[in-house]
Amino acid sequence: MQGTILFGILVSTYLMVIAKRMPALIVSFCYQSFFLFLATFIIARKEHRLDLYIVAGLLLVLKVLLIPYLLNRIIKKIKVSQDLGLFINAQMSLLCVLFFTYLAWILTAQMIAPGSQAQARVLAISFLVVLVGLFLMISRMTALAQIVGLLVMENGLFLLASTVSGGMPFFVEIAIFCDVFVSVVIMGFFVYKINKLFTHIDVNKLTHLKG
Repeated sequence: MQGTILFGILVSTYLMVIAKRMPALIVSFCYQSFFLFLATFIIARKEHRLDLYIVAGLLLVLKVLLIPYLLNRIIKKIKVSQDLGLFINAQMSLLCVLFFTYLAWILTAQMIAPGSQAQARVLAISFLVVLVGLFLMISRMTALAQIVGLLVMENGLFLLASTVSGGMPFFVEIAIFCDVFVSVVIMGFFVYKINKLFTHIDVNKLTHLKG
């Protein structure tokens, strides 16, 4: 079961990299968050931990349902082009992420004992998801795509904490969820204001404001 979930996280991460339009990016993020919810739920069931059940529920409500809904609502409300504005095209992006995958496996091999294959896979994919989130923030021009990149980075860090170290303290996890949700709401508000003032959300064009 763990292998299937990790494969789902990996595939959804690749789908985000090759996405050219914002709805496809949001759907791929939904899939990734859903597989992360499944991983957390399985750990909660295995360890009989109420706090992890609550965290899994928050993952489902916030990252699978509410945040994608808010992002899609922003897209419809501001009525802008749904293209992501790629600094690096989809083919080159995929090649970069394949290199990141190789880098993550090499790094993991240096950190984990040879007999811990299951833990090595989780650690490698966690590193990869964090790198892909950072890559999306750097290589996509639109502000909404960069918001998704930030959320993807947080998914990678959460996967690392919940599966390798047994999870962060409950109140820390709740605080992070609240922080991420509030950040998305605030950034969505600023994206709306930016679009209202400048008729676009391409952050590359904002460099012309420098004086």
